Amino acid sequence: MISHEPDGLHWFKSTYSGGDGGECVEVAVDAAVVRVRDSKDRGGPRLAFTRGAWTGFVGVLTTAADRH
Repeated sequence: MISHEPDGLHWFKSTYSGGDGGECVEVAVDAAVVRVRDSKDRGGPRLAFTRGAWTGFVGVLTTAADRH
């Protein structure tokens, strides 16, 4: 678990996210960590992944989406 979050992170939503205010997450990436938060609760809980773990996670999602 990573407890320190640096200032000045650039948070962004996927270009696949619509502008309708639906369920979205925002991501911020630095040299070592990928952070994820709920776009509707920016001050709420956040997840932190190593870059390798994030790449694996997204790869699994992409593979699953390709099957449908």
